[in-house]
Amino acid sequence: MDRAERSGRDVISVEEAFARIVGRAEPLAETETVPLRQAFGRVLARDLVANRTQPGFPASAMDGYAVRAADCAAPFRDLRVIGESAAGRSFDGTIAAGECVRIFTGAPVPKGADAILIQENAERTETGTIRPTSAVDTGRHIRRAGADFASGDVLVSGASRFSAGRIALAASGGHPSVEVVRRPRVAILATGDELVLPGEPIGPSQIVASNTFGIAAIAERAGAELFDYGIARDDEGAIGALVDRAAAEDIDILVTIGGASVGDHDLVGEVFASRGVALDFWKVAMRPGKPLMAGRLGAMHVLGLPGNPASSMVTATLFLKPLVQALGGVPNPIVYREGVLGAEMAANDERADYIRATLDEASAVTPIVNPFGRQDSSLLSVFAAADALLLRPPHAPAAQRGDLCRYIALS
Repeated sequence: MDRAERSGRDVISVEEAFARIVGRAEPLAETETVPLRQAFGRVLARDLVANRTQPGFPASAMDGYAVRAADCAAPFRDLRVIGESAAGRSFDGTIAAGECVRIFTGAPVPKGADAILIQENAERTETGTIRPTSAVDTGRHIRRAGADFASGDVLVSGASRFSAGRIALAASGGHPSVEVVRRPRVAILATGDELVLPGEPIGPSQIVASNTFGIAAIAERAGAELFDYGIARDDEGAIGALVDRAAAEDIDILVTIGGASVGDHDLVGEVFASRGVALDFWKVAMRPGKPLMAGRLGAMHVLGLPGNPASSMVTATLFLKPLVQALGGVPNPIVYREGVLGAEMAANDERADYIRATLDEASAVTPIVNPFGRQDSSLLSVFAAADALLLRPPHAPAAQRGDLCRYIALS
């Protein structure tokens, strides 16, 4: 495939690009077992079943006294306190008529007791007995064994993503580790003679390679295991060697940054073709981010992101993030939310615009979306200050302040 062939290919819509990149992605089949403390955000490989019953015994829900309900009916009589039951220190005897046991929240209910008399409804006498001041129903303030879950119950369904609550539930069910879907392996390769790493000496025609760090953050937050392939110079051999490395290292997604256009120094597409990458498309009707390449090399997904900072970050948000999530077992289509325009917008052309904007959520039920005045794709400072990407669909008519709009939250 030469540059002329690439430049003549049709431009596809954002929706079609999303369907080809994310819609065709299948969750990874491989799993791994991780300690529970490392499970947050991971996807459970299969149903997680409780190894124990919780609570494992009838437990008190309140501080008070374990009693027989029949002993707390009017006319009230004094009850002899024969012991104490606390969390981790149970009372091993049996309560008989006219007896009670001091008990605390979470402690096992002694044999013979069928209710908890809360301490506010008990008076201590000078002789050390207690006198109920209110009747109590059978079963009152007792948590039955298995009230939360029983051994063998499904605690978390397979394909669920671990939240803090699900991690706590797994721990309560007796699981120190869990089997999860393997994290997608994502390699990031920046290309270009003009690039240097932060802190390195910079020449008069060079710039700092900032995109790598932003793209890595997006991928990692989506659940990827990151591999930084550094910077490849504008040389087909150097770029090709790193594509070969990605294939050899079983990378799931190879992300290249820069070199995705049709200029004489844009070599990524040529290298992809020489390595047998089945290139699906390379132009998307969007702004910023039109020169976006996507394809497959065997099982490896290949994404060629544009080099301009805002273009790179926007396309990673729209395509790389959901691809990582889909491979990791969490299909997560881009969520468009409804807002209100905070400024007038001109009519749009044939491309979908993703306009960097801030959100004002304090003054209205529906957030006000305020677009930045400057939208050049080279302006990383504008993207960094943005809360949202305001969508202006292709051929959208002019819009007024206060009109409804759609946006993607960046947080």
